[in-house]
Amino acid sequence: MLILHDPQCADYGSSMRPEQPARVTRAARHLRAAHPAWEFRVPAPAAAITDATLLRAHTPAHLRRLTQPHDFDADTPYFSDIGDHARRATSAAIAATEHALATRAPAFALMRPPGHHATADTAMGFCYLNHIAIAALHAHHHLGARRVAIWDFDAHHGNGTEAVLAAPTHAAGGAFFFASVHQAPCYPGTGLADLSPDIRNWPIPPHAPRTQHLTALRASLDAVIAFAPDLILVSAGFDAYVGDPITAMTLERDDFATLGTWLAETSSCHGIPAAALLEGGYSPDLPQLIDAFLSAWSTTDRGAP
Repeated sequence: MLILHDPQCADYGSSMRPEQPARVTRAARHLRAAHPAWEFRVPAPAAAITDATLLRAHTPAHLRRLTQPHDFDADTPYFSDIGDHARRATSAAIAATEHALATRAPAFALMRPPGHHATADTAMGFCYLNHIAIAALHAHHHLGARRVAIWDFDAHHGNGTEAVLAAPTHAAGGAFFFASVHQAPCYPGTGLADLSPDIRNWPIPPHAPRTQHLTALRASLDAVIAFAPDLILVSAGFDAYVGDPITAMTLERDDFATLGTWLAETSSCHGIPAAALLEGGYSPDLPQLIDAFLSAWSTTDRGAP
């Protein structure tokens, strides 16, 4: 298992907010201790991510806005150098994507800030750049992936990813597929219905039984597989956990292991490489939840047939 992680991603933020540095510092420390054979790699620096790369998903005005010292909303404050922090997370997403396509082996970007709420022109919901959308577009335009699917199992709807991929420029030609399974009602209040055959949503009521949630997750992954993508990118949020403080879902740690097993089987049975990016997850148990997911994914994975 390859972990893309830059310790600088913990150099901003506050322990008073759910999206705080300890999310990744504790997870990195746990994974290093539990899996000494796993490779940790620092992705390319922020300066390596050019505006041209970001502009596939974002507007020039948005990139300028990231440099202006004003909060974006109550959940998404301005921090000094937040543009560089976000670019480092994008760099990790692209590196994980490149690794998956080149080696057909799993890779995980353990970074912050998360990204799936960021739209083309708006930072919101702890997210400043939409790393997974940028990585998907990069894979399609530069890495030879004709068809790219995104599987988002964060408890919050990936509204930004959906909006970027649903834009006419990207939706034309059927190159991208988006599947999101999320709590509804919940922030940001979107994702209540499918937008198209390639933009699919599975809203789950608060406190829904685990079996109902897992059935939707399996259906969403089956839809991803049916798209026959050359690459699967995963918005791996762990806030559907029963112990998460800002959601009302019921998944247990073993359920995240199940998701990892499914992803590995998708690679071994269908020959589809995959990379995953950390999105949400705010419980103190986050390191163990990530471990369960990655351990099952890496242990079960046997690569393409």
